[in-house]
Amino acid sequence: MSIWVLEALKGVLRLFAQPLFYFGIVLALAAGWRRVKRERKHFHIRVYSPFQESKFFWRSGLAAGLILSLAAVAAGIALPRDAVSLIALVTVAFGLTLQMRLLSPAYTVGTALLIISFLASNKEVFPAMKRFFPDLAEANMAALAMLLALLLFVEAWLILRNGAIETSPQLAKSKRGLVVGEHWSQRLWLIPVLLPVSGELPPPFSWWPLFPYDEGSYSLMLVPFLIGFSQRVQGTLPKASIRFAGQKVLLLAWGVSLFAVGGYWYAPLSIVAAALALAGREWLAFYLHRQDRLKPPHFAKREHGLVILGILPHSKAEKMELQIGEVIMKVNGMPVKTEAEFYEALQRNRAFCKLEVMDENEEIRFVQGALYEDEHHELGLLFVKERKKWALEAV
Repeated sequence: MSIWVLEALKGVLRLFAQPLFYFGIVLALAAGWRRVKRERKHFHIRVYSPFQESKFFWRSGLAAGLILSLAAVAAGIALPRDAVSLIALVTVAFGLTLQMRLLSPAYTVGTALLIISFLASNKEVFPAMKRFFPDLAEANMAALAMLLALLLFVEAWLILRNGAIETSPQLAKSKRGLVVGEHWSQRLWLIPVLLPVSGELPPPFSWWPLFPYDEGSYSLMLVPFLIGFSQRVQGTLPKASIRFAGQKVLLLAWGVSLFAVGGYWYAPLSIVAAALALAGREWLAFYLHRQDRLKPPHFAKREHGLVILGILPHSKAEKMELQIGEVIMKVNGMPVKTEAEFYEALQRNRAFCKLEVMDENEEIRFVQGALYEDEHHELGLLFVKERKKWALEAV
């Protein structure tokens, strides 16, 4: 057993020898840079740090990776190294599009499973692929399907846990040609999972692994899985829409897991699990977008009041506990419905401001606070504004 403890330590260090690990770091930095560029274009100021995506990349998935590692090692979800390499290649290919939603395990692991299934059944193509992936035919489809289901559960948990935190505001053009606001949640999570892979050690128990492959000797490797998420919200508050998305992904994960378990006894069900994951995740993305666009824009100009599109971190507005989506009805007793009226009313009292705010339950509350010279004269609030030049397409 001591040799397997040492192997586990070596497996953790193997994380740093995998290019996908460094690709994820660069991708998170690129996503942050693109977001800051977009925020400056729309509001002439960045809302969040360019390292915000990197913060979520490092912080959020480690606990999930630990739990998943315990489950993967205990159950023995064993894969040949070539299968891990193929998943990494698919992840890089999808990641280069910079569309984080394509880094859902439904797309990355699901696509890899279908590719392996196609190669295994196509005797003409596989000999050519065997030059690059000689051990790919040994992959256990049930193991891949089970890994896919477990990663989908992790994706759902991450979406529900922090998918709606610090979403990025932006401006868009509606189909009617009006300027509206929307929120964009874009996440990239690192999920390091310790997996049994092909190696040189014999199994430590006669019953292990439950999901073997043909060769029968193993080692351990900490594999860096990347899980991405992206959703734009226009018709409601971000937290409500993203919570709904997380619940639907969780439901999909349960459906995929049923076929993955069945694949342990009947291999074709593993392929059904991958197809269900791909089709289900794509349909879910389409459904969420369509349902959001069928609703009237939440962040749009109104007859009465001025809706809060964004709040700058550490600003006076954040200290006053104003919330995204709330509607400012009056400033210092003066009704407002445009940004210009808001500024004018704010200047009526340079040392103090009192706001009448309508919350998401349409209840009125009063917020007040002292103003100081070193504080942002706009309180740190972002609103929907007209732009003289519009470069974005209608959505």
